[in-house]
Parts: sequence; structure tokens; C-alpha cells
Amino acid sequence: MTWHLHHPLHTRDMKVTAIIPDDLLEELKQRASGKTLTESLILALREWVARKNIEDLNRQVRTRPLRFKEGLSARTLRQRSRRR
Repeated sequence: MTWHLHHPLHTRDMKVTAIIPDDLLEELKQRASGKTLTESLILALREWVARKNIEDLNRQVRTRPLRFKEGLSARTLRQRSRRR
């Protein structure tokens, strides 16, 4: 099966050939909010990439925790934010 991935925000498209199990595509069709299979695949791939990016950031923060400037803490920032 050949899919032409296209989205209005893309400046370039890549035509790909992929062997994807039918049951996985059926589940994607049921769960994704895309109007077409291509749109659903794009949404699913974007969500997967976003999750991986979050996992990478979490790993970085665990390795090198955020440090606040002198006199600032998570608590003081929350209090300031709530006053607004």
C-alpha cells in the first residue's frame, strides 16, 4: 500500500510505502480524528513524536535538574502566578 502524506502545513511531502497490519489501520481509523486515513496517520505520527520529545525532556531534567535563581523557588513562582 502506498500513502502520500500531505498536510497543509507541510512545505514538502514524502511518498512512503509501508506494510502496516490491517488491524492496526482499522484501530487507527476508529480512534483518530482525521477525516482520511492519511490525516489520521499524520496525527498519530505527530502525537508519537511529541510524546518522544517530552520523554527526552524529562530524561534531560532528571539528568540535569532545573535550578532557580537565588531567592526564587517553585513555590514563590506559583504564588506570583496565582496573584495575576
